Amino acid sequence: MKLSRFLSVAAIACIGFVGTAQAEVKLSVAEMEHATQIYFDRCAGCHGMLRKGALGPALTPEKLKEKGYDSASLKHIIHEGTPGGMPEWGKSGEITAAETDLMAKYIQLPAPQPPEKSLKDMKDTHKVLIPVKDRPKAPEMKNWKDYFAVILRDVGQIAIIDGVTKDIMSVVPSGYATHITRTGASGRYMYVIGRDGKASVIDLWMKEPKNVAEIRVCNDARAIDTSKHKDFLDKYAVVGCYWPPSIVTLEAETLEPLKIVSTASYTWDTGEYTREARVAAIIASHDKPEWVINIKETGQVWLYDYSNIMNPKITMVNAERFLHDGGWDLSKRYFMTAANSRHIISVIDTKEGKLVANIPSQGNIPHPGRGVNVDHPKFGPVWGTGHIGSADIVFIGTDPKNHPKNAWKVVKKIKLPGDGGGNLFIKGHPNSKYIFVDRPVNPDRELQTQIYVIDRDTLEFVKTIKIDPKYLEPAKTADGKEIQARGPVHFEFNADGSEVWTSIWGNKLKASPILIYDTKTLELKKVINDERLKTPTGKFNVTNTMTDTY
Repeated sequence: MKLSRFLSVAAIACIGFVGTAQAEVKLSVAEMEHATQIYFDRCAGCHGMLRKGALGPALTPEKLKEKGYDSASLKHIIHEGTPGGMPEWGKSGEITAAETDLMAKYIQLPAPQPPEKSLKDMKDTHKVLIPVKDRPKAPEMKNWKDYFAVILRDVGQIAIIDGVTKDIMSVVPSGYATHITRTGASGRYMYVIGRDGKASVIDLWMKEPKNVAEIRVCNDARAIDTSKHKDFLDKYAVVGCYWPPSIVTLEAETLEPLKIVSTASYTWDTGEYTREARVAAIIASHDKPEWVINIKETGQVWLYDYSNIMNPKITMVNAERFLHDGGWDLSKRYFMTAANSRHIISVIDTKEGKLVANIPSQGNIPHPGRGVNVDHPKFGPVWGTGHIGSADIVFIGTDPKNHPKNAWKVVKKIKLPGDGGGNLFIKGHPNSKYIFVDRPVNPDRELQTQIYVIDRDTLEFVKTIKIDPKYLEPAKTADGKEIQARGPVHFEFNADGSEVWTSIWGNKLKASPILIYDTKTLELKKVINDERLKTPTGKFNVTNTMTDTY
């Protein structure tokens, strides 16, 4: 995605002005465009499009000057990363030395103003690639409910893999740096959202699954889901936009845009207006015609009633800033979500439409993904999360009816071996004795390249699974420089929970494998090696995704 349009006339003029005031920090228009693209690709998700901070700190010129950062110190941080979870962009080879120097200068200049987007802009990008009438009337392959959608992040593709045969059924183009895929209620369609705001829908009933519709609804996005209430099955899709900050509702089968709602609003606690109130996560209720939507910067969870799509009703629940990912508890009544820079887990009762609790996570920067659910023999139903900035795994009681003494408190805390955090995802399955944890952004190479296993019944760490070095071979650039693979990232089970899949988060210059483990023996069962699998990251099984099993 090219972002040169971010540089308005005012922004370009500002480059010259700042360069005059601070002679040591001056960029040409071409350099500014290149830096803006890198910032969008690598930095905006954590620091914000306007650099006002969220998961990561604010990177405005004023804040950097206030903290005494200069170009040399900024270059060091960008190259080396931080123990709190910032990746080592330079050290890992994901940006060059010249680009590291460029970014250290860029963030000392005012942020360019991103563009807006209208309904007409969306419609201009809308394509129905295969009309509904021309799509299969019944599934053409028998294993489609055990398919995996595997995100090939940096090449803008989705691999559809048969979870039974392990065959790659198709590789489908998607938006840039896809963040998540979700199925419709029936599981037939897989919905995809790229960081560049491109939404697409893949028909899994086809012998060779393909995109059947696509549209670009935002300039930056990370959330998508569908209508899962029985009266609206497979009727609507919804995209949550980072920029412009908004909620866009689409017709599910064709992705025709229907409604835009701006999320720009006032922070729940201080009442300050923020234009950049981004949608960080969306989860669909199974019991109500409602989407549960995190508004990151305002610290509100919106309960969005889509039963009258052109006149939606929105309940704004004050929670905590800055909201990121989250998932259902075991009952699918309570939404457990991380206000990660405040180290809080907010609990929303979606039946009564209210905040239940803000729970200190007892770790640094919780990052649950959807989290993990366990029906524990002692504590009852619990939900768990790991942390980016610390080695803590915590489990929170979620059953106020039958286990009131354990409800809404940390009932178990364990520490992974070694220093620091680096965890992005934790995952379990009702049929698996074990819970699996990754640490791909831990700066320690050994810790980064292992899988961590927790026993469901004891909630104790039991072992690490070391990745064979042959699966971690570095990519090589044209000039012979080696770029290391980060190690295993993200877990997903097959439909019956007998296997867990993880992938090696490599570089797009070189394919990297998907590793499949037996969930009883913890032995490596199968390796999927294919030249098409470049930067495989998130993996989403159809059955688990449609039922919200994690």
